[in-house]
Amino acid sequence: MAVIVRGARKGKWDSHHVTDRAGRLVPFAVCIGSLAAGFAVLIAGGAPHEMIALAAAELVCLVAAFAITFGLKFKISMHAIVAVMLIRVYGPWFALLFLAVGWVCWSRVELGDHTRAEVTAGMVAGIVLGGGVYLVLEAVLA
Repeated sequence: MAVIVRGARKGKWDSHHVTDRAGRLVPFAVCIGSLAAGFAVLIAGGAPHEMIALAAAELVCLVAAFAITFGLKFKISMHAIVAVMLIRVYGPWFALLFLAVGWVCWSRVELGDHTRAEVTAGMVAGIVLGGGVYLVLEAVLA
């Protein structure tokens, strides 16, 4: 987040939300690199399998979002990806906050930062990729 805010203050992209798809290259690269390094530290340090599965799921989601954003030229919603994936990690009580996730997604559309399709794609990616990878790895690593 520090890289994103610093870049926005220097005028490298439009805001800390980086609404311009083309401006997302550096923030994506920093996020993927940072998460990959953290993932390696978790594995090397013998972290609990749930943490390794979560980091792997996050990394898969980031790489997929990068590919969708730059390969398909479609600005998928990262807010939606992350929020939906957290329900599986924190359990069914966290699902009560799903209304808040809906409000966040709705606000992204209302602010003009995303289309309904971009938010929907983010939610689907969070469920399928994030949740799917987490469930598979949690079972394999257990």
